[in-house]
Amino acid sequence: MDGIGVSVSIEVYRDAWGVPHLRAADQDELAFAQGRVTARDRAWQLEVERHRAQGTTAAFLGAAELGWDTFARRSRLADTARRCFERLEREDARTAAWVRAYVDGVNDGLAEGAGRAPEFAETGLAPGRWEPWTPLAVWLTTHILFAGFPTKLWREEVARRLGEEWTELFATDGPGTSGSNGWLVAGGRTASGAALVAGDPHRFIEAPGVYQQIRLACPAYDVVGIAVPGVPGLAHFGHTGPAAWAITNAMSDYQDLYRERLRRLPDGGVEAYGPEGWRPATAHTETIEVAGGEPVVVEVIETDRGPVIIGVDDEPGDATSEGATSEGATSEGATSEGATSEGTASEGTASEGAASEDAASEGAASEGAASGGTASEGAASDEGSPDQASRDRAAQDQAPWEHAPAWEGVALRYPPRVTGQLGFEVLPALLRARTVADVDTALDGWVEPVNVVLAADTEGGLLHRVAGRVPVRHRTNSLRIVPAWDPEHAWQDAPAPLPRAEVDGHAVMANARGLAAPLGIEFAPPHRADRIDALLGASADWTPESVTAVHRDTDNRSAARLLAAVDRVGGSGRAGSGTSPAGLSPAASAVRDRLLAWDRRMDAESTDAGLYAAVRGAVVRRFAAHEAFAALREPAPYPEVFRPWLALGPRVAYALETLLVAGPVPAADVDRIVREALDEVAAGEPPAAWGVTHRLAPWQALPDPDDAQWPGLGGDHDCVLSTSSVPGWTDRSGRASAARYVWDLADRERSGWIVPFGASGVPGDPHHRDQLPLWLRGELAPVTTDWQNLTKEQG
Repeated sequence: MDGIGVSVSIEVYRDAWGVPHLRAADQDELAFAQGRVTARDRAWQLEVERHRAQGTTAAFLGAAELGWDTFARRSRLADTARRCFERLEREDARTAAWVRAYVDGVNDGLAEGAGRAPEFAETGLAPGRWEPWTPLAVWLTTHILFAGFPTKLWREEVARRLGEEWTELFATDGPGTSGSNGWLVAGGRTASGAALVAGDPHRFIEAPGVYQQIRLACPAYDVVGIAVPGVPGLAHFGHTGPAAWAITNAMSDYQDLYRERLRRLPDGGVEAYGPEGWRPATAHTETIEVAGGEPVVVEVIETDRGPVIIGVDDEPGDATSEGATSEGATSEGATSEGATSEGTASEGTASEGAASEDAASEGAASEGAASGGTASEGAASDEGSPDQASRDRAAQDQAPWEHAPAWEGVALRYPPRVTGQLGFEVLPALLRARTVADVDTALDGWVEPVNVVLAADTEGGLLHRVAGRVPVRHRTNSLRIVPAWDPEHAWQDAPAPLPRAEVDGHAVMANARGLAAPLGIEFAPPHRADRIDALLGASADWTPESVTAVHRDTDNRSAARLLAAVDRVGGSGRAGSGTSPAGLSPAASAVRDRLLAWDRRMDAESTDAGLYAAVRGAVVRRFAAHEAFAALREPAPYPEVFRPWLALGPRVAYALETLLVAGPVPAADVDRIVREALDEVAAGEPPAAWGVTHRLAPWQALPDPDDAQWPGLGGDHDCVLSTSSVPGWTDRSGRASAARYVWDLADRERSGWIVPFGASGVPGDPHHRDQLPLWLRGELAPVTTDWQNLTKEQG
């Protein structure tokens, strides 16, 4: 469609919330229309995402983005997207043409969209040109950290510093991952007799939002759903009329980290030591432009396992390997790969856990680096070398010049880089789905991220399955960095089988250990899943309106263990001491009594919820300061872009339930910590209502200086109304529902949807933030499908 102009068949309508409803004569024209309207509504957002995928954000956002840009270059995100699109063109030319049509639409609308967005003038950025592979790059960039591979770095540090026996201690889902709620109620349990599909994806909240409400209609289909700006179709949440689907993050592990031994050749090339000895690695340099600073040259190395993302600059004799470099370093001796960009909503910025209940640490030291050390500690030591047989083979392979010192790095292996597939052929097939069987067949081609899927149709069909590609390999690969030279850690050719289950009345997916358990290591605690399951089980007469209320539930089941510890520190006071139970002051005893009488609801207006949060924060800080964790307080020697996964404080915060009953902190010290926390809170100003401190904190590429505008929230990390903060450090919430939806299979017009802000990414537009009040109240905007009730856009 490039160069042909806009077809007269394309019609753009808007509902009362400014949501685009698009109609065209065929699927390609409709894809063009989707790209164009997205560029007009979200030009700044699209260009930020394109630059993030290319590793060029520092060129207009400054040196703070060097960490991300370096990671994007070294992990080969854009190049992987090119490979995937080339394979798509070879194997599915029809879908490739559909993607091209979307890109043509983006390019057609960018100039107009940029003219409406003040951020372009503020940064001096000119809108660029999208390539056919750019949507794939945006998708890959959005999800590259979904599987949480940086958690393997954290486990490596826990094992090395605290001991192998504690590798599993911090296992829990934290807001560094992206989770979701989702549920399906079968027709036998609804008032209409038709199924309901509902849920909400939990991501870091970005402004503009990471999801876009849209309708796509042509003779082949008429679909409403929630799109990812920059990507054609409706990958995650859609309602075609006769069928509807939704997903959550399966929490599967499908990316690996390999400890590589590297050496420089006389001609400047690089070799890597693998199962067959020394083999060539690809190496080249790239230049990262920096607004207001000097350009930075980075070397990009890729071995047979994958791109080297850590340790590239640690080559012996390299001037950049000592101390900080122009790219920034996390600590003394750290690699030089990143001044932090502090992440984005799609990448995550707070900690995840460390290992899973199923993950055995036995044998991990021999299967990882022999020292349990880090990639940047140097490969010359005997502790970091391969086993003796590998050393003997290396000696036999040596040429006379090969006495130059080697060094270590860490390579990332991820499915699209290995296979050249990203699963985009699934997207148009989902739009055409008329039954659950159609959805099921389409998702057989899904690759990344790995999702749990719920779907239903008007014929009574129901679906509950996992979709995506998970490699089959040694279990240790899922836990730690593994040695590149050990063939035991190679991937098998065929991926893992994907679990599925029958739906009995209703089904819930909330990132907990369940259907996807065989495919992962760390999962969310069961609190959200159990609470939704209990709520759904309480009725057999569900309607779209009553299902919407489930989104608003603020019961905090994760509070139980801390409240039990608060209860435990009670008991009889010392006679004549003038103290309350267990040595508590009268004020601390009053705090204890209030907490034990609290209903566990994290409502924004609740002062008891604010009190609980204050005590929890004081407990977390004291745990993190305990001498048992002293070894983990030193910064980890990895690029700063991974720091959110490596910080002790957030790790403690999200593992608090475990640490209260297990771990290296003695039980007596746990009780002391809880008593001291009660005393601290009692001695200070009375905590305000939860919503006063638990305020929204969205990520913006250009932060709005008016921070006071962001409202207070109810909910908490483990509530159904999931709004995550970092207890002990901040009550501000960066992760929450990036969208909410209810799909009604009886009547699509009784469905509802909402995003945190609005349909437009343009400041000052009437639909820039008009949905925020509804989102705050837990309400949904109506889905309007009658074209006569929509407003046709002119021009």
